[in-house]
Amino acid sequence: MSFLRKKFNYSYFYVTFIMVAINVAVFLLAQRSNIASIFSLNLYSVIEGKQFWRIITYMFTQYNFSHLFWNMFGIIMFGVTVEKAVGSKEFLMFYLVTGVLGGLFSLIVYALSGQPFVNLIGASGVLYAILFAYAVIFPRSRIFIWGIIPVRAPILVFIYAVIEFVTSFNYGSHIAHYTHLFGFVAAGLYFVIRFGVHPFKVWKRTLKDSDN
Repeated sequence: MSFLRKKFNYSYFYVTFIMVAINVAVFLLAQRSNIASIFSLNLYSVIEGKQFWRIITYMFTQYNFSHLFWNMFGIIMFGVTVEKAVGSKEFLMFYLVTGVLGGLFSLIVYALSGQPFVNLIGASGVLYAILFAYAVIFPRSRIFIWGIIPVRAPILVFIYAVIEFVTSFNYGSHIAHYTHLFGFVAAGLYFVIRFGVHPFKVWKRTLKDSDN
């Protein structure tokens, strides 16, 4: 386990903005080509076509401008702060690992539900992972919903988890709600395995202290 927890030397080189720039570049390229169909993630292409790159590329491809805007807005909003806290190298690994895990977990769902041709694209799973990380690193932070209602970061994660779990049963939806949940799961596993930090213990301690 020691090699899994080997720390990087701290450095900061704007990985958050680099990831956003890649997403924007891919989105613009997709407007003039069929790159989205090549980058999207689906069970058939990965298993039968052995197109394993899709497990990474899907997270850099967005459905439309609105999808791109809100995902990138969230990634910048929380990602910059998280990156500064852990360092750019760590943040880059976190970004890619949680994105890949979210994709793999989604493939398992596709396999179990008999949906080999469903395409998954978007950075939403990574965004949820970053929000989770923010809540663990800054558990006392308050996030203003609609710029008005202050909510503690851990509480917001819990609210989103409940919403995504409930809406995941809406099979007619084109939104991969379970992938959002997998973003939380992947981030939680990352903190336990990589940092030896148990998020729920952090949140329980923080919320208990706030009551005193």
